[in-house]
Amino acid sequence: MAVKPIIDTVPILKEALGSGQGAKYKRLAGAMQTRILEGSIEAGMKLPPRRILADRLGVTIGTVSRAYAELERMGLVVARVGDGTFVRQRELERKRDAGFSNFVEERPEQYDMSRNMHIPGLETRLLAQSLLDLAHAPRVLAELSLYTPDAGLPRYRQAGADWLAHGDFQPQAEQVLCVNGGQHGLLCTLMALLRAGDTIVTEQLTYPGLITAARMLGIKLLGAAMDDEGLVPESLDELCRYNRVSAIYCTPTLQNPTTGVLSAQRREAIVAICREHNLLIIEDEAHAVLVEDRPPPLSLYAPERSVLISSLSKAVAAGLRVGYLHAPTTLISRIAAALRASCWMATPLAMELASNWIEGGIAENLLRQQIAEIGRRKQLVQGQLEGLSYRTHPQCPHFWIEVPEPWRASDVEAELKLKNYLIATAEAFAVGRAAVPQFVRVSVSNASHDDLLLLEGFEALANTLRSGQFDE
Repeated sequence: MAVKPIIDTVPILKEALGSGQGAKYKRLAGAMQTRILEGSIEAGMKLPPRRILADRLGVTIGTVSRAYAELERMGLVVARVGDGTFVRQRELERKRDAGFSNFVEERPEQYDMSRNMHIPGLETRLLAQSLLDLAHAPRVLAELSLYTPDAGLPRYRQAGADWLAHGDFQPQAEQVLCVNGGQHGLLCTLMALLRAGDTIVTEQLTYPGLITAARMLGIKLLGAAMDDEGLVPESLDELCRYNRVSAIYCTPTLQNPTTGVLSAQRREAIVAICREHNLLIIEDEAHAVLVEDRPPPLSLYAPERSVLISSLSKAVAAGLRVGYLHAPTTLISRIAAALRASCWMATPLAMELASNWIEGGIAENLLRQQIAEIGRRKQLVQGQLEGLSYRTHPQCPHFWIEVPEPWRASDVEAELKLKNYLIATAEAFAVGRAAVPQFVRVSVSNASHDDLLLLEGFEALANTLRSGQFDE
């Protein structure tokens, strides 16, 4: 891709470096920002290699690298490993760069099997009744119109502790913070406890929301090897010995997308490595609530260094945007400050509704119904996958399916999209430079309750995988 137009702007960039105040890299980034926004450095253009531009400008490679990083932080460019740095344009990014949306974006004629969404049930009727009850509680309504403490009212935090409790893990309300969904909780944790340039180890295939948040905050991700359970402790240890690692992020139960569940022994081994290397542990339990007999969270084994994130999104109602964090008491004030900086407080109305539902057993009932509906749908379609290589878990809403050689997951995705079916490939979950496995993730948790559409979608997928006939 040509880079001549930006080379033509070298005199202007030199002038910016020679005038003004502040660090050189910021002056360079500012000058390039102006040229990008005015269009003289066009969308999609590849920026010069750092060394070439540094030589032409008479600065160090480090100055150019920091300028490029600043432009990426501002969302003006995107760095592609092995390709270079490009001025951002629509659909330039790879799937792992673009992130992942849970909003239903398919056209009316399309059937979406690509997302793990909450399956609508009785919550609409229950929400209507709860809102009517609140309408007759003027004192509560008056409280909801005011600011609340940044970590949440004591009653809301206690409801969160009740939701997070599992077996021997019995969190205290004082260690719980209320957030606007799990993604908000993850963002607050990263903002509060890590800095730009820090490194997090995660699974080689991980939650796309982490990839997006880390990129926005300038946090580096390293992918650890995985097996059928999930993250491999030996790989984590090796990465820590050769890199300066600050934290680990993992999904011990119903790993997304591979569906793995770490055994209690594996969890203890991971905790031991985290203690040895003094790592913060960030644990995602958004899907874990679907598994009643799951092992204890990592937070039970390492309470002094673990942040546990969960929400009501997968089990009760995604639109409520209710989530909870459990953290060591020493970290509560720092995370609360990030929460305050991002949105001041979790939305009181949503927290009031969630607390009522948790206290009254409604949330638990909706969770049971969600588990039952996932199981019913999976039983309905599982026969379609006979003879194919796949992994799943009884309470997991998706199948992790291997694409037969020599075909690629992108071929399957494209072929199904032509037939108006949407699926996800491993690329959207990939971290680092390791080869991306040729798998697709296919979910049963579409918002539609039409079993025929679900069956037809899985039949189309199975037929495509078996035939191996993809459009070139």
